[in-house]
Amino acid sequence: MALEDAQQALTLVRSKAAEFDINSQNVGMMGFSAGGHLTSTVATHFGNNTKLRPDFIILGYPVISFQDSLMHKGSRENMLGKNPANEKIDLYSNELQVTANTPPAFIMHAADDKTVKVQNSILFYLALLKNKVPAELHLFQTGGHGFGLLNKSEPSPWIENVFLWLKVNQFIKGNLL
Repeated sequence: MALEDAQQALTLVRSKAAEFDINSQNVGMMGFSAGGHLTSTVATHFGNNTKLRPDFIILGYPVISFQDSLMHKGSRENMLGKNPANEKIDLYSNELQVTANTPPAFIMHAADDKTVKVQNSILFYLALLKNKVPAELHLFQTGGHGFGLLNKSEPSPWIENVFLWLKVNQFIKGNLL
C-alpha cells in the first residue's frame, strides 16, 4: 500500500540522515493532487509512532477529503473501491483526522480548480487551525489544477513562500533561494 511505502521512505531518509547530511528531525513530505492525499494521510495516520510522522508537509492542490461533496472520484475509487463503507470514507477524509500532533503544513491551491475542489485545502487548513497546528494557506484566484512550480495565470513564485515558511518554522537555515 502507498501509505506503508511513504512511511518506509521517511524511515529510510531518517536512517541515512548523516549520510545525506540532513537533520533527521527536519524531514518533510511534499505532495500534489493525489500525492497530496498520500502526504496528508502520512501526516494524519501515524498512530503513536512518531518515527512515521513527517516533521512538516507541503501540499499543492491536494485531494484531502473522500466525502461525497468534496471527493475526487478517481482518487477515492482507486484507493477505496467503487462502493466504500462510510467508515473508510471518514478514515481517509484527512480533514477529519487532524490532531494536535499533525505536522505543520504549507498548502496552496487555485480557487478555479475544476479537478480537485479548493474546499479540500480550506477544510484541511481550518482543521489544522482548530488543532493549533502551524499552517499557511495560499489561494490563487486562477490557475486551475496541476500548475506545478509556476502558475502562469498568476505568476507568483509560490515556491519562494515555501522556503520562507520553512525558514520561519526553523526547518531550514540560511537562504536557499
